[in-house]
Amino acid sequence: MAAPLSDGERRKQISVRGIAGLGDVAEVRKSFNRHLHFTLVKDRNVATPRDYYFALAHTVRDHLVGRWIRTQQHYYERDPKRIYYLSLEFYMGRTLQNTMVNLGLQNACDEAIYQLGLDLEELEEIEEDAGLGNGGLGRLAACFLDSMATLGLAAYGYGIRYEFGIFNQKIVDGWQVEEADDWLRYGNPWEKARPEYMLPVHFYGRVEHTPEGVKWVDTQVVLAMPYDTPVPGYKNNTVNTMRLWSAKAPNDFNLQEFNVGDYIEAVLDRNLAENISRVLYPNDNFFEGKELRLKQEYFVVAATLQDIIRRFKSSKFGCRDPVRTCFETFPDKVAIQLNDTHPALSIPELMRILVDVEKVDWDKAWEITKRTCAYTNHTVLPEALERWPVSMFEKLLPRHLEIIYALNQMHLDRVAALYPGDVDRLRRMSVIEEGDCKRINMAHLCVIGSHAVNGVARIHSDIVKNSVFKDFYELEPEKFQNKTNGITPRRWLLLCNPGLADVIAEKIGEGFITDLSQLRKLLDFINNETFIRDVAKVKQENKLKFAAYLEEQYKVKINPSSMFDVQVKRIHEYKRQLLNCLHAITLYNRIRSDPSKSFVPRTIMIGGKAAPGYHMAKMIIKLITSVGEVVNNDPYVGDKLKVIFLENYRVSLAEKVIPAADLSQQISTAGTEASGTGNMKFMVNGALTIGTMDGANVEMAEEAGEENLFIFGMRVEDVEALDRKGYNAREYYERLPELRQAVDQISSGFFSPRDPGCFKDIVNMLMYHDRFKVFADYEAYIKCQGQVDKLFMDPREWTKKVIRNIACSGKFSSDRTITEYAQEIWGVEPSATKIPPPNLPRD
Repeated sequence: MAAPLSDGERRKQISVRGIAGLGDVAEVRKSFNRHLHFTLVKDRNVATPRDYYFALAHTVRDHLVGRWIRTQQHYYERDPKRIYYLSLEFYMGRTLQNTMVNLGLQNACDEAIYQLGLDLEELEEIEEDAGLGNGGLGRLAACFLDSMATLGLAAYGYGIRYEFGIFNQKIVDGWQVEEADDWLRYGNPWEKARPEYMLPVHFYGRVEHTPEGVKWVDTQVVLAMPYDTPVPGYKNNTVNTMRLWSAKAPNDFNLQEFNVGDYIEAVLDRNLAENISRVLYPNDNFFEGKELRLKQEYFVVAATLQDIIRRFKSSKFGCRDPVRTCFETFPDKVAIQLNDTHPALSIPELMRILVDVEKVDWDKAWEITKRTCAYTNHTVLPEALERWPVSMFEKLLPRHLEIIYALNQMHLDRVAALYPGDVDRLRRMSVIEEGDCKRINMAHLCVIGSHAVNGVARIHSDIVKNSVFKDFYELEPEKFQNKTNGITPRRWLLLCNPGLADVIAEKIGEGFITDLSQLRKLLDFINNETFIRDVAKVKQENKLKFAAYLEEQYKVKINPSSMFDVQVKRIHEYKRQLLNCLHAITLYNRIRSDPSKSFVPRTIMIGGKAAPGYHMAKMIIKLITSVGEVVNNDPYVGDKLKVIFLENYRVSLAEKVIPAADLSQQISTAGTEASGTGNMKFMVNGALTIGTMDGANVEMAEEAGEENLFIFGMRVEDVEALDRKGYNAREYYERLPELRQAVDQISSGFFSPRDPGCFKDIVNMLMYHDRFKVFADYEAYIKCQGQVDKLFMDPREWTKKVIRNIACSGKFSSDRTITEYAQEIWGVEPSATKIPPPNLPRD
């Protein structure tokens, strides 16, 4: 089999990313050399690879800055409605290649770097991932920023500049070990500190009710220092801003202690304030009620709202008033989107500013707040919903607690008037949950304080309306919407799979890059033999390249013609990596029982991080690695089956594995995965999906035809029926011999001979308290996997299905999602206008 083309070689025969003009190449080279000269320290004349990376990053950044300034001037002059996307997570990954792609610089840079005797791909690998997110929610925020810039919306992402992002995962003896992600260690060439916009954030203190109004006094102050990162749209010269806040102690912080002579202690105590932006909480779909986390949530909200109001007041509008003083028009000029409940404090904080600081009438302030804020719900799992103890609020944010009580009273009065005597409804709908520990239900606060509430896939939005927020939906049905998630085709096709992007562009042109629905035109080529061959060839090249990477990283010889069967996502019981594991064991047992029989060779890859405190998720990783240990070293199995745990799964690894995958596993219990976005990335990159009718899988099946995905297992109504009847795992265990064999092997220590009882917790959970009903779907899953094997043995038919899936993936662009948010929630229109580049005069 031919060796894979390197990306460098492939770029030489490129179509999609534009041919670089010679002038561009010369300019990039000159700029690169200039930056390299200033990067090198006086006593060191030999450049390191990292020096080269920084020189290139600064070269590319130069092209951004003029566009960035011009975009902000453009917004200032036109004064559009501004969109503020508030998120505690922005999972950005690497920036260099994405910026080159969006500015149309990739070829010029590639050629210039090649002429200098360097390898662009090697330089790209030096960049640290900006891992400021856990999984889907944080990566969605990153895709949305890309789409908002590409659609020409005046949008800002606001979050926290965590000093340490999601931990690096090491696998030691099969167990996950966490290491701090010191991603800023060598500096970050993409950010710009903006100390001139530093703002105070208050905590603790007490509330005084005076004749002049309410005052929050005796507070502790922490400063919020903004760092701005440019977010370029695709070839439209728009560059938006992501502003992340970093916590700084004020200079007089704790220097009262100086008076008693403990100056050193006082200065060391600055850490207490600065800890706020130190580290990302590594929980995905799980609420951890720590005071530091609540501080982070208020910190980002308080700094951001001050910034939003400053910008609102000073915006140029008309030409007479240099400053806006009236807040009537606030919701016409400002939209705040809450990415889950984490920034929910925006609601009471905006009320506090309007009522206490700006002296707006309470009812008017409430109307402004509701018209400004909108809330996206990301999960229906009860353990994920944020419910903060009232006692913690009382101490940390006393004024906000008063405001929440007053808002809740208003809300309950309204419910009581509409449903007289229905005390149970009042209890269910209250923002304050009574009980041993009084709690604030942040989701309820978001629903009453927003004018729009949306789920992130149609099935999820229906569950939100019919169960999670049923009472609220009955009260205000017009608030509830669906916005099915999407992914940016720039990073998730053009950047990570240039070969496929080229093959597509050759057939249908390049319009699909900003209008993914144009992929439908590929339906005309489903039976075109050269196209089938080209698509299959790109997949094979991607597999060869990834196999080489795996061999280098894991010292495991991969059969590149085996089926690459991939499940990459956070490790969680509801995502059912255990079901995948049981299938791997079943395949292994089948091969062992008849080694001479012909098998479709598979390389099963599972990757993802477990929250450090999530015992079961860590046990699942240990089980996968233990099964891999046995399978990969069994001579009877040879290259028919390999089981690999992909260590430290992150954005930059996703960009490698997704284009190489043949089969995408999306196998959560129906009704538990809000949407999923990995499913979309695999679809557009030419992997076929095996999945349940859950999240966006439902809409994927609708777009491509259910017969073009491998759909199996219970639907939501089956799960509900099973819950009513009572799920009994033992029933399945007794009835299905292959399941029993696999479970007994796990239980007896077959996969953990040195510690036979190692997996007793997993077996106990599966047999007696499995909320996600793994055994109930086992039989259907194994049968469905048989159909996968059958189709894989017919490469032409397999590739035709692949082409149909790619052609039908257009709906799953974040451009479509953001267009819907813009029109149906924010009340703005995307614009195709190109801002003139910095070298041309402005109109």
